[in-house]
Parts: sequence; structure tokens; C-alpha cells
Amino acid sequence: MALVAGCAGAPSAGSAPACGEGVVGTGAPLQIVTTVSPITNIVANVVGDSGAVVVGVVPEGRDSHTFEPTPGIAAALERADVVFMNGLGLEGSTRDLALANLRSGAEICELGTTVLPEQDYLYDVSFPRAGGNPNPHLWTDPTMVRRYARLVRDVLSARDPARADTYRANSARFERRIDDLDAAVRAATATVAPQQRVLLTYHDAYAYFAVEYGWTVLAAVQPSSFAEPSPRDVAALIEQIRSSAVAAVFGSEVFPSPVLRQLAAETGTRYVADLRDDDLPGRPGDRDHSWLAMMRTNFVTIVEALGGDASSLRALDVAPDVPDTARYSP
Repeated sequence: MALVAGCAGAPSAGSAPACGEGVVGTGAPLQIVTTVSPITNIVANVVGDSGAVVVGVVPEGRDSHTFEPTPGIAAALERADVVFMNGLGLEGSTRDLALANLRSGAEICELGTTVLPEQDYLYDVSFPRAGGNPNPHLWTDPTMVRRYARLVRDVLSARDPARADTYRANSARFERRIDDLDAAVRAATATVAPQQRVLLTYHDAYAYFAVEYGWTVLAAVQPSSFAEPSPRDVAALIEQIRSSAVAAVFGSEVFPSPVLRQLAAETGTRYVADLRDDDLPGRPGDRDHSWLAMMRTNFVTIVEALGGDASSLRALDVAPDVPDTARYSP
């Protein structure tokens, strides 16, 4: 097996079949590989109890932008019928490894790259246009995840027509949950004063969410190099916080940021270190180990920290409709 390691790059076409272009299966349960845990859980919601095997290969708690796959991941990719990635340049090294190891007829489906037209790509400080990498964090926008679920449904149904009814039913149930989350986010957002709908986060994971729901992303602490910000960057952030009267700055529960603590202390702003970008709460098998629970928790945290009422979000039932049988990398 070839092990190819590279740097994350802009979305690009590869030599493997794309979404829906792989060969129809033999009727045996599909072997599916996914990357970051939100993608793994989204796929698992559509797969349900169909018998397909889902393996997430990017360990939880690792920075997905800088993750370098191991030779063991090559073995999982070699067995895969379908590889679901986020795309938009997020998984450059894993994508290269997949291209080097996929068997004949297997396909790579880059969900974000497929559902998002290029004219809708967003660029910012963390993902500058000059670098060629658009912001890839579509999964923090529930309306985008609805598109992901439908694409997964269609790809699996085409690949495994004998179980297409199962995939369609599971996707429909999951989409209803997404619709409930969407409605709750809109209701909770309406309780936050418009001038307070401002996000300053450690990592810029809320760009598409902000556009969809009427928020403003003021800045992100982590620069495009994914290193720590320079003293000049920190000084500029302090000025932005002071001039914008930001009520809270949001850090990551998984990746604590001393810089954000410093910014909050120097500006007298509340520091909230509870957001998760791509690391699901709890452990596999737990009730809250899901994309839905992660996003509900994130949105509750944001809304309440900025003075809003998150009761619509707190009322959401996040218990899974179907079992999540995916195997998540530790």
C-alpha cells in the first residue's frame, strides 16, 4: 500500500470516481470510510441499521487541518467502497492517501465541494483567498448539513440499491431533526440583540452559519498557518474587541487558547471556552455523541453568552433515531 502525505490544498479533481460515479455493489454490506467525526456521524445517521460498516479515520480531538494520516488508515481506505470527506481542502493528506490506495470502482465523495457552488465559497483571515483554500466548515450550518444528508442518501442508494429504502427512510428522519434544529436556531437568534450577534472565536468555524442566520464573524484568533497569533495579531484583536464592544469571546473546549484568555482579561470581556468545531461530545455510544448534540450545545453556549434565550434549543430532543454503529478513531 502506498502512503502519500501532503499538505491540505484547494479543492481539486482526482482520479477516483466522484460522488455517485462508483460501480454498483454486489449486495454485500458497504464498506464506508469517513474523515472528521461530524461527517462520520452524519453518514451514520443515513446508514442506520442497514449493515454498512462506517469507519471514521480522523481521531477525535485532533486538528483536522493539520492531521497527517498513518499507514493504518491506508489499510481502511484500501477496503472502502465509498470514502466520504468534507472536501474544500480540509483533508488534503487523507485525500491523497485515498487516491493512492482506493481499489478499483471505489469512489471519493467530497460533500462540501459537491454541494457548495464555487461562487458561494467563503474566504477570511483563517482561510484567505490568496491561499486558495475556502473556509470548509459547512457542517456548523444546519442547512448545509441537510444537503450533506441528501447527498449521502443518494450516493449510498445508487451504490447499494437493495437497501435504498433504508437509506431514504433514515435520511428523512435525520432531515426532520435538522429542520427542528434550524427552527430552534432561528428562534434563539431572534432573542439576541442584533448588535450582539458578533462572534470572535479561536478558530473560524462559523462563517457559513453566520451568513445563513444573520450573525457577524468579527475575527478568529488562529491565523491561516494554524499557529499561534503574533504579538501584532494579538494587539489588533484587542483593538477590535474594544472598538466593537464584544460581549464574549469563544474558545474551544478541545483546544484551549491562552491567547483568548489574555484577550478577555485585557479587555474585560467574558471568556467562554466551551465550543467544539469537529469533536463530538462524550464518547462513541453516548447519547450526546452526535453532530446534532454538538451543534445544539454550541448554539446554546453562544446565544446565552450573548444575552439571548436558548430555551428553543434546550428543548430539542437529540436522542438518535437510528443507532450510530460507526467506529470512531480514538
